[in-house]
Amino acid sequence: MELYGTLVNGVLIIIGTLIGLVFRNIPERIKTTALQGIGLVVALIGLQMAIQADNIVLILLSLLIGSIIGTAIQLEDQLNRIGQKLERKVSKENKGNLTEGFITATLIFVIGAMSIIGALDGGLRGDHEVLITKSFLDGFMAMVLSSTLGYGVIYSVIPVVVYQGTIALLAVQINKWIPDNFLDIFISEMTALGGLLILAIGLNILNLTKIKIGNFLPSIVLFILFFFGYHYFL
Repeated sequence: MELYGTLVNGVLIIIGTLIGLVFRNIPERIKTTALQGIGLVVALIGLQMAIQADNIVLILLSLLIGSIIGTAIQLEDQLNRIGQKLERKVSKENKGNLTEGFITATLIFVIGAMSIIGALDGGLRGDHEVLITKSFLDGFMAMVLSSTLGYGVIYSVIPVVVYQGTIALLAVQINKWIPDNFLDIFISEMTALGGLLILAIGLNILNLTKIKIGNFLPSIVLFILFFFGYHYFL
C-alpha cells in the first residue's frame, strides 16, 4: 500500500497534537523555555539542511522572486485571514494562534529529505521505514508545538498527507521520466531551500527575527520550475 507510511505520519501528528493540547496548562515560563528549545532545534535542523546546497544562485533567485511575489499578493496576510476565519468557526475561545501553528508545523513536517525520500520509497519499493521514522519525530514535535502554539498544528496533517501521498502515488511512474542521479540532485537542492525556510522559522521562534515565512512559499514552486528548466534546457 503506497500510502501506508503517509497515513501513519498523519495519525501520529494528530495524536501528538492532542497530547500537547491536553498538557498545555503548564507555567508560562516553562512554555517559554520549551519554545526556545524548539527554536534552537529547528534552527539546527534548518542549518543542517541548508548546507547541502550546491546551486546557490538557483536558490537565491527562487527566494528573491518568490518573496517578491508572496509580498505583492500579501500571501501571509491571506493565510492569516483564512486562519482567522477557520478559528472563528472551530471555536470561540482563544486557544492560540491557529495560523502560526499551522504554517510552522507544515513547513517543519513537509519540507525536508525525509518527506520526499520516504514517499518515494513507499511508492517505488513499498518500503515505509523512512516515513514511519519521520512519523514518530513529527508526532513528538507536534506534541511540543501544540502545547505552545495551539491547535493550529493539527491542520498541518492536510498538506502533509496531500504532499507525501501525491509523491507516493506518482512514484511508480516517476523513475520512467526522471533519471535516478537527476532525482538525487533535485532532492538535495530542494532540501537546502527548505532548510533556509526552516532556519527562518527557528529564528522567529527565538524572537530574533520577524520574517514573514508565508511570503516565501512561492519560492518552492519557482525553485521546482527553475531547477527543471535549468537542467533540461541549459
